[in-house]
Amino acid sequence: MVKLKLANLLLLAAILVSCSSKSVRTEMIDVGNPPIKNFENITLEVSLKPFKQNDKDYIKSVCETIFRQWKPLLQYADTISVLLWTSDGSEILDYSGDMAQPLEWAKYIGNPNAPHEVNSGPRELTLHDRAYLYMENPPSFTYGDLKYIVQTLKKTGHDMTGKIIRIGETFDPGPEFAKSSFKYERHTEICMANTMGTKSFVCCYATLDADTHEYAAYPHGIPQDTPLGLFLGKQSRELMRDIGFDYLWLSNGFGFGMETWNTIGAIFDGENFHGEKMEDIQSKILHFWTSFREGCPDFRIETRGTNLSAGIDLARDGVDLRSIYSGGFNLLPPPNSPWAALDGDFGLELTGFMSRISEIPDDRYLFRFYTHDPWWSNSPWLDRYGREAHDIYLPMSVARINKQGEVKLPTNLNFLSIDNSYGNMPDQVPNEVIPHILQARKIAPDKAGPIVWVYPFDEYHNYAFSQPERLEEIFYGDWFIRQALNDGFPMNTVVSTTNFTSLMEQGNKVFDESILVSTVPDKGSKVEKQFMNFVKNGGKLIVYGPAGHASQEFLDFLNIKLDTPLDGIFNVQLTSHFDCLQPAYKLRHDKKMSGGGLETILAKQQTDTKILAKALQKGGNRDLVVVRKADKWNNGAVGYIRGTNSSTYTGGMLLSPDDASEWFIGGSLMRYSLNSFGYSIVYNKPNRDVRNPVNCISKNNNGYYFAGYVPNQTVEQILKLPQGAPIFTGMETRLQNGYATYRFPKSWSKECRVFIEQEEGIVACREMAPVEFKVGRKIGITGLKNATVRVYPAMDGSMYKAMPHNNHYPSKEIILESVKGSQFEGIYYEYKNVDGELVITW
Repeated sequence: MVKLKLANLLLLAAILVSCSSKSVRTEMIDVGNPPIKNFENITLEVSLKPFKQNDKDYIKSVCETIFRQWKPLLQYADTISVLLWTSDGSEILDYSGDMAQPLEWAKYIGNPNAPHEVNSGPRELTLHDRAYLYMENPPSFTYGDLKYIVQTLKKTGHDMTGKIIRIGETFDPGPEFAKSSFKYERHTEICMANTMGTKSFVCCYATLDADTHEYAAYPHGIPQDTPLGLFLGKQSRELMRDIGFDYLWLSNGFGFGMETWNTIGAIFDGENFHGEKMEDIQSKILHFWTSFREGCPDFRIETRGTNLSAGIDLARDGVDLRSIYSGGFNLLPPPNSPWAALDGDFGLELTGFMSRISEIPDDRYLFRFYTHDPWWSNSPWLDRYGREAHDIYLPMSVARINKQGEVKLPTNLNFLSIDNSYGNMPDQVPNEVIPHILQARKIAPDKAGPIVWVYPFDEYHNYAFSQPERLEEIFYGDWFIRQALNDGFPMNTVVSTTNFTSLMEQGNKVFDESILVSTVPDKGSKVEKQFMNFVKNGGKLIVYGPAGHASQEFLDFLNIKLDTPLDGIFNVQLTSHFDCLQPAYKLRHDKKMSGGGLETILAKQQTDTKILAKALQKGGNRDLVVVRKADKWNNGAVGYIRGTNSSTYTGGMLLSPDDASEWFIGGSLMRYSLNSFGYSIVYNKPNRDVRNPVNCISKNNNGYYFAGYVPNQTVEQILKLPQGAPIFTGMETRLQNGYATYRFPKSWSKECRVFIEQEEGIVACREMAPVEFKVGRKIGITGLKNATVRVYPAMDGSMYKAMPHNNHYPSKEIILESVKGSQFEGIYYEYKNVDGELVITW
């Protein structure tokens, strides 16, 4: 045995410690199998319920379970955070500075601030009407106990992972989590919002009445008219410093207006938009942030945000996201809303997510996934989602393009939460969720997607304060996109108009393979000029919404003109094939909900312009969809879609969509228009009122990745892209008239590296064992009949080759000539007149 010198032993030990602390992964970097990109931070959200006994050994064992369960994922984090749902935030408001002070904590299932006492009342009362203790005789905690839990989480997490552990504290404006005498007895004046009933939610810009209670930051009580932001800031600073918290999470839209869940708010009352209130509401919200930072200048803030979007929040509740982002408040932008788990409204989730990340303070942003709910007796992964991963693959296919033209993915990942309402942490949930998270991260976009939303973030904020009469246009724009996405319009990349314009001025080519989608630009704006240049140089563009503010030059570019605005009931006339089942052709256009009336018609009859959809009524006809492709544009094309918000405000939390069995859905015109740009997504379903699938398409490592949510699995999807019918790896398809037909499960995510032109037949694409040295992938395509096949291999496929599979071992290989294609986007190889089977290797 070789004896090692002491110095060598010490060096070896140092190397092992270093490897442990950095969680070095020995992941083999194979061809076509790139490594998973780390998250800057992964946050595990948890209540105190798992700590069912208040003793040190039990607390330590719970902490060990947390990090053991999620260890396969945490190795992909630079930093790990644990966000503690201690109470409802009243532990901050009530903190006196005494570690022996009893802690009111979230030990309930249901609403403990409801009129009925905890554990009382008839069984038929809902959890919103009364709460239960989550277990018999739950433990009692003091603030000192909370400090010990925080310390133990930090030490245990670091010992088990070698990484920095941050612990977060939470503040929620509502009544959901714990009893709050501060909010609902002593200081009801701060409960200005009616989110869960009259005066149920705290408003961030409220002011406090005086009281004489002792608080850590106010030992002699609260002075009259103290801003809530200042009081919360000072109290948060005291508590977080004393307990050992590292940051504060503002929950359920707190800090972003008054009515953070509802369609209505401080500006929109359900009937009218009160633009005269914009500056006052703006100043109040910003005063919250400045006063909070006066009281708590140093601790990091992370936010949940509202259930809606940047534009909707701005128009209905005066939420000036731009000023909040640019105010230097050291906050992380809000993530995707978790409410798609409750209502399946992925269109609203994706619209909100993309709009809020189009312009952010830096490149950090957050994806959040809803695994358990520790308060309302449900575990979304197991029940609401039914263990389906659509709310992973759809939002994780979203990417933003920054001002450098780089594709940016979420830097942070949160799980709400890792414990359920009974304080249990079943292994099943991390065991099942983690593989989907890692796969979605592995195939996350590395290029702009086929369809890119150029979001008017700055324009919307400018309109709201300088042209408040356009608030209804702002409100309409995001609701319309929400409906388009819910209809299956596959848009999941976003860039702000400001960044887009800058990139185009620099000659950046990041969007050359994409269809751009945006509102009609303003007369004389920089983005107007760049949109026209983009199309004239061969690009594809779709603009939507009112066109009354456009320049004559841009109207001529679209080949449309303005006429008298019309609203009311119309008949829709489509000029080409849409879905297999004909839609209802009666359209309801409400000018208040749709940014004004219908006012566009074709300007000139030209062979380069087609009208795809018309709206007809006695008062006149209007052209809803116009597409122009001029020969001099180098294959460029532009489409105009006026659009209709086919939903109304009926007093509920969100707008109510029109019944598709009776009404034409305006958002479907976006998917319909894609036919003119080479993308066909057609549905075959038994009834009009069957909900349509939601689809996303992204690109990774030269391949295409499709993801979807299928509310009703009886719907058949019929697909064709410019390159041909997509043939998904691991699936079979029946080709009909050159289109691929599929029936997908409730949630799905599929790779596509093969497109074919073939009229009929059953074609399959399967993964094959490589059985060759230094070959990473081998796929076989069967069922080919005089087909043109286009293959998109991995970018690092140096061993790329194609063979007809009629030369089985030990026969000599027959290698086909691989011709690099140039007619369509991306790097691909093309094979013509192929019969039988084709085997692709790289």
